[in-house]
Amino acid sequence: MATLIVMPRLGDFMTEGTVVRLAKSQGDAVGQGEVVAEIETEKLNYDLEATDTGVFHPMVKEGDNVPVDGLIGYLLAEGEEAPEPPHAQHSAPAAAATAPAPRAARPTARGDVVPSTPGARRLAASLGVDLAQVTPTGPRGRIVDADVRAAAEAQQSAALPPGLPTPSKSEPLQGMRRAIARHMHDSLADTAQLSYFLEVDVTDAQSMRRDISKEHDSVVTLAHVLTKACAETLKRIPAMNAVLVDDTVHYFDQINIGVAVALEGGLIVPVVRNVGEIDVFAISNETHRLAVAARDNTLSPDEVMGGTFTISVLGVVDGFTPIVNPPQTSILGVGRTASKPVVKNGEIVVREMVTVSLTADHQVIDGAVAAGFLRRLQATIERPTPLFRHS
Repeated sequence: MATLIVMPRLGDFMTEGTVVRLAKSQGDAVGQGEVVAEIETEKLNYDLEATDTGVFHPMVKEGDNVPVDGLIGYLLAEGEEAPEPPHAQHSAPAAAATAPAPRAARPTARGDVVPSTPGARRLAASLGVDLAQVTPTGPRGRIVDADVRAAAEAQQSAALPPGLPTPSKSEPLQGMRRAIARHMHDSLADTAQLSYFLEVDVTDAQSMRRDISKEHDSVVTLAHVLTKACAETLKRIPAMNAVLVDDTVHYFDQINIGVAVALEGGLIVPVVRNVGEIDVFAISNETHRLAVAARDNTLSPDEVMGGTFTISVLGVVDGFTPIVNPPQTSILGVGRTASKPVVKNGEIVVREMVTVSLTADHQVIDGAVAAGFLRRLQATIERPTPLFRHS
């Protein structure tokens, strides 16, 4: 019986992936665990491995966009005929329809073929550029990536409202930037987001983490301390450790915290798992490992999925309003630390302060619960000794 090879879900918000390379050819024998295709999403590259043995029968070409759970091919028994593809394969979802698969050649109005590179065809499909309208500059009159980008910029300029000056540069949203834009728009459209702000005294936490970093010859940052503090607070207010899926709220004992990592051209949120059961040193090691993998584009799908809460540190502004990362229901934003005069025990003293901002989905989390979380988080950070205990 034929074994289906389908597009895996490689992230909480993935809708489709691109088959950038077929590692096996039609009729090749495939062993379990062998790579059959290389998949590319907006944020990850992934080697798709066979879950069974059989003869490879691809149903797509290199460069094709395939929706999540869409058919890539089959593993067949020797001599077995490939079955008729499922009906769903013939009716691609709307998300796939907006980014059609590139074709080997694009006919012009006269029926001629437009010579172009595979990369240019793939880029034209994602940007909605008609290859027949692109001026080629590549070898032997072929259209290359740069030609497609130039045509896309010209389209953007032509669509500008009247009265604006000529842009120095126009870049269509694509790749990671496009995925982030779509995700942020959907987040604000589908949730009732409300943000809460509080100043927190981190003087003692900063002093302790600097001392302990020297003592243990490791780098423990304030972000690591705050991640641990969030986990300890979520243990006491479990209503915040939740996701909303299809009008059902799911609560968790395990605390998986996504830690936002800035990349060139975007943002990715790898997940530190079971933060409530590990110490601040393990958090430091794991967040460093994940950040390096994110910047090297070597994160696995499991490392960006399954978060129940997110923390985003933007240490160059006093405060900001983070956007909830659905299906999660809350996110903590952390601004920069600054020395400020404050009143402590009836006296004006200089303390290191930071503004934290909690954005929560009001569909799930009431204001009193969110405010209670912030107050408890403040108390946990301002009395930081338990946060530095070894597990």
